[in-house]
Parts: sequence; structure tokens; C-alpha cells
Amino acid sequence: MTETFRPQEAAVLRALAAREGAAAVEEIAREAGLDQSPVAAAVVRLAELGLVEVEEESREELRLGSRGKGFPGGEFPERVVARALRELGGRAELPDLPGKTGLEMKQVGESLRWLASRGWAKKEGKTLVLGDPWKDGEPDLQADERLVSRLRDGGPALREDLAAEGLPVDEALALLGKRSGVIETRTRRRRFVSLTDAGRQRVAGGVEAREEVTELTTDLLVSGRWREVDFRPYDVTLAGPRVSLGKEHPFRRILEKTRRVFLEMGFEEVESPYVESAFWDFDALFQPQDHPARDMQDTFYVARPARAKLPAEELVERVGRTHEDGGDTGSLGWRTRWDRELAGRPVLRTHTTAASIRALAADPNPPRKVFCVGPVFRRETIDYKHLPVFHQVDGIVIDEHASFAGLLSLLGTFYRKMGFERIQFRPAFFPYTEPSVEVFVWMESRSDWVEMGGAGVFRPEVTEPLGCRVPVLAWGLGLERLAMFRYELSDIREIYLAHLRWLEEVPLCRS
Repeated sequence: MTETFRPQEAAVLRALAAREGAAAVEEIAREAGLDQSPVAAAVVRLAELGLVEVEEESREELRLGSRGKGFPGGEFPERVVARALRELGGRAELPDLPGKTGLEMKQVGESLRWLASRGWAKKEGKTLVLGDPWKDGEPDLQADERLVSRLRDGGPALREDLAAEGLPVDEALALLGKRSGVIETRTRRRRFVSLTDAGRQRVAGGVEAREEVTELTTDLLVSGRWREVDFRPYDVTLAGPRVSLGKEHPFRRILEKTRRVFLEMGFEEVESPYVESAFWDFDALFQPQDHPARDMQDTFYVARPARAKLPAEELVERVGRTHEDGGDTGSLGWRTRWDRELAGRPVLRTHTTAASIRALAADPNPPRKVFCVGPVFRRETIDYKHLPVFHQVDGIVIDEHASFAGLLSLLGTFYRKMGFERIQFRPAFFPYTEPSVEVFVWMESRSDWVEMGGAGVFRPEVTEPLGCRVPVLAWGLGLERLAMFRYELSDIREIYLAHLRWLEEVPLCRS
């Protein structure tokens, strides 16, 4: 019975049968007039059928490295320096050599050890003196120079081929081993194929080639040639190719999911400028003007423009009086003089609460629910959990029936919608809310509670100067930290690094 093979397989069997012993894959491809890759695939299948044997041989290939390619004029720097010394009468000051050789001072300095080891020159103070080997003429190329010259002119070559050309490869490599980057070595694997006894018997019985196709085309049907071809079988159990689909950045999905959650809860989204006045960033929130957070060590102040535009004079006056003596709020205030100049200083906003307080001042009438998502800026030392630029979600609820219990329920709903089941609230202090809490979520990966942000009820010193007489719930929550734990990252900086493998592997369903 005659076995039917694919054309490439039949060509490999015939080529091997026509010679004695083994043949390299590239030799078979050349003799058969085929590309090497289909021949290699044919060899694999024939080996699986037991018709050929494959032996692999590893050989070392040498090629010029980046440093070797950068030698001036293709010559070692020490030869260039020695030649210049000879032309200068055998002596030269080191600072003069760059101009005489075309080398940089760094290259001249690096050549000194090689000049000394070869005996070509020696250093006497700042003077370089030519050695004996150069006094009667230019010495022949050394072993390492000869090897580099051969690779530069002839391209990469196998180690044994270079040795066969008469090059002292071992000696050259020993010298070059002390100069990193001049020569690179790569392992080249070569496969040799030979017929087995079963293969010879199969060839003796006749080798019939039959074309194999992967799909039924219109041309095959119309011409009737489908009767003359074999259809390649498909193994549906094999893994398919890995496909990386285009998708949003994981942190962008966190930001959009945050927006979606608050919009679903009936909130309206507001915005505020990145460059904000200290009035809206600090003073309107009843933060004292001597608070540490307002120092330049914590806040980015903007040089231009030198002054920020303040709101209506009446509003500014009410806020200033509240700071000084409580104004009409019944509070004692901070009992210090309020400085309008400080309030007018422009800053990069330190929290998106600036957007919430702007929205409150624009329309303090209940009921109202607003939120803001965006970047904020603080002078943080960069480490695994801090960045000078990060994102927050801030929001307020203006309602005469608003309560602290309602605030906790709202925050719990947000984090459950973001995928966190266990939420904890702990008492805290903030200058502009009372009572105040910090929000913690349980992280299974750390087996610990992790703080995510702060919240509370705005103090009357915040709301009443803005014309609001009902309770206002407020919160500010960090989103990078939420993303870290959502995607199991150990360092906040990983969110912004171009780790393509991680970006490809983050599943869409996790957002």
C-alpha cells in the first residue's frame, strides 16, 4: 500500500533517500527548492510517524557588540592613541590627545590600561610616553584586534569557522572578556535529519504526494479539484491563539464606574478648575489660614497668575467674618485675623471638595445631590502608596432630612457597587465636618482593613456663610487606592506604568 504524504513531507523523504547519512534542515530546503519553515514542519511530522530521526547540534556564533561597532575607524582606541604618539615624536600631554586623535577624553582614559598591558605606552604624570613595540614601526594586529576586524568586515560567524580560518579565537576571546560589549555570543542550533529503517522501507514502497488544503473554496468546487486534495484535520482541543483586544485602561474603567454609580443614585456631576483659589480650596471650607496643609511643603502654589479671582464681595466678607469671630453662625471662629491676600493665592486644587463647595455656593437650596471626579495635587513623597497627582470622588447631599446614618448608608452602597462587601466606619476629625468618619474596606489579599477616604456632615461655619441652612453630607474618597486593591497591585505607581502584559491580561469583567 502506498502512503500519501503532504508535498513538503514527500520532498523531505526523497531528498533524504537520495543521500547517505544525515542532512541539515537548511540543506534539505535548498535541495527541494522550498522555504525552511515548511520543511522544518514536515520534519516534525515525519519524526512523529517514526520515519526520520532528528539530532540537534548547538554551535556558538560570534558577532560585534555595540561597543565594538563604535570603535573609531574600526580600530581599538589604544592603537589610535599609540599611532598619534608616534607621529608626535613619542611623547604627548594627555589633555592634548583628544584633539590629536579625534577621540573623546573618556576614550583616551579608557585606553591607558590597554596601552600599558600591551606595552605600547606608559604614563608619566600627565605625559604619555610611547613604548618599544612602536619605535620600529606599527605592530601587527593582536589576536583580539584580528577577531574584531574579521567580524566587522565579514559579519557574524560560527566559532569553529573562525578557528578554521586560522584566527586565534580562544586567545582573542580571553582578551575581549575584559572588555564588555565588544563581542556578543549567541547559541545557534542546527538540526540534522536522517531516515530511519521504517522511513527507508516507506520510501522503497513509493512516496505519493497529495496537496492538503485548510478550507473548501469556490475555485475547488467549480473546478472539481476538491476530489484531488486532502482537507487538513483540525484538533479542536488545542488552545487557540492568544488575542489581545483593544480596551480601556483599567483605571479609566474605575473612574467611569465611579461616575456611573453616582449617576445611578440620582446625583448630578459638577466640575471645577484644576488651578483653584485658596478661597475655594481652603477658606470656604473653614480651614484656618495657619493650618499645616496650607504650607508650601504640602500644597502646590501657582506663580502665574499671581492672583486668583474671588467670588462676590458679600460672600467673601461672610466667609472672612466666620473665620475671625464666627460671623452669624454662633461659632467663635478661629479668633485670628483673616487675610484676603492669602485667600486670593492660586493653588493646584488639593481636593475635589473645591468643586463640591463651589456647587453648594452656586445653589444652596435643597434637595440637591452633586459629585465630582477628577485629579488633585499635593506635595507628596512618591512611594508605593503616594503620588503627587491622584484622583478623588467628592460629593455632597443638601437635604433638610439628611442624617449621619444616611451618609453611612450612601457610602456603604457606593463601595458595595464597586465590589467591596465589608465596609467599616471609624470616628475621625476634619476641620470642616462634624461628626466625621474615615471609611475602611476589608481586603482579603491583605487580611486587613484599609482606609479609603473621609466623610462627615459640613459644619455650620461652612454651610451658613454660603446661604445654606439645612444639613449637608460630604465625602472625599481616593480612587487610585481603590484601583490598587481592585486589581491586586502592590504599588500605586503600577497603575500608570506601561506594563503591557498586565494591561492585556486585566479582564474586562472585573470592572
